[in-house]
Amino acid sequence: MAWNEPGNNDKDPWNPDKNRNSGDRPDDGRDKDTNSNDPWGRPSGGKDQSPPDLEEAFKKLMGMLGVKKSRKGGSGGGSDSGFPGKLSGSLIAIVLVAIIGLWGASGVYQIDQQERGVVLRLGKYYETVMPGLHWNPAMIDSVSKVNVTKVRSHDHKALMLTVDDNIVDVSVSVQYSVENPKDFLLNVKDPEESLAQATESALRHVVGSSEMDQILTEGRELLASEVKTRLQDYNNAYGTGLLISKVNVENTQAPTQVQEAFDDVIKAKEDELRVRNEAESYANGIIPEARGNAQRIREEAEAYRSEIVARASGQADRFDRLYREYVKAPDVTRQRLYIETMESVYKDTNKVVVDTKGGNNMMYLPIDQLMKNQASAGKIDVKSLDSGSVSSLTDQVINELSKRQGTAASRQGRN
Repeated sequence: MAWNEPGNNDKDPWNPDKNRNSGDRPDDGRDKDTNSNDPWGRPSGGKDQSPPDLEEAFKKLMGMLGVKKSRKGGSGGGSDSGFPGKLSGSLIAIVLVAIIGLWGASGVYQIDQQERGVVLRLGKYYETVMPGLHWNPAMIDSVSKVNVTKVRSHDHKALMLTVDDNIVDVSVSVQYSVENPKDFLLNVKDPEESLAQATESALRHVVGSSEMDQILTEGRELLASEVKTRLQDYNNAYGTGLLISKVNVENTQAPTQVQEAFDDVIKAKEDELRVRNEAESYANGIIPEARGNAQRIREEAEAYRSEIVARASGQADRFDRLYREYVKAPDVTRQRLYIETMESVYKDTNKVVVDTKGGNNMMYLPIDQLMKNQASAGKIDVKSLDSGSVSSLTDQVINELSKRQGTAASRQGRN
């Protein structure tokens, strides 16, 4: 039956001492068979294994802490009150000081040089602290550290449609850092996810307004610049607190299914550019040369014209002077002109045929051989031979022929 039912004599199963008579309780408040090693004062015989008395346990704990219990006097003598008295004031002060010290020490923290601390007081933004040692009341303020110097990276790759209805595969890498720690932590739930979506939007807008050839060839730098500008505008509008430092276009290519055809097209364009450069190089080499030759021919023609005009002018002037002399002495002038003409005719002739007067013989004179013989004999110098020397030599030849002709005629008269 239950321990508190009528007829149980108010026996407490958890406090055997109350079940005994007050006269049977020993002076020390324990049974004789109580185990002295048990802090709860339970019997050692093992027969009475009741739960520990909470009041006794609390008394022992107070005794270990050095707290004295209070006693009340009565007619029957002093007896225990059953509950410890008030704690001493010094112990309470020590406990309070220890608690306050631990609370104050828990509010000390340090912010590194590359970090900024965002302080929330009771869940509301309070301030942003700079690097150094700081203190904030624990359990009232919460501090979140944000690295503002670390350069982070986000890679994005997607198939996109260009303005000329072609599909290109674009891969970009966005490098960014935290510019405003407050906005980074409080304005947006997930700033990096917002950055990824903004990158997708900015890249599709720029690629969708560009042609495929420009994206695949020389338009990468312009593409990266436009994406960076638009992406920074998006982040400023969202209030993510991020600063876009650089956008790199890692790769732009056609889809895998048509990559070979696009490679052939790009190769053909490169060949076209190479041939055009070679043609321009050849033109740059041949055109100046042709212009130089044309200038040279023009200058030669100008010199020839000047020479001919000067020569004609000189001959005309000479003719005028000669005519004036001819008018003065026609015979002498005529003879002189004849001799000069013959001299000019025979000057370059190395053979002379002479027809003597009154004879039937025609003589042949090898002038070149005669000049060589005279030169070998040391009489004349062929290199220094002029028109006067030729005339003298001709006169000598004629005189010699005349003598030989006279000798031949006298021989024939004798016969």
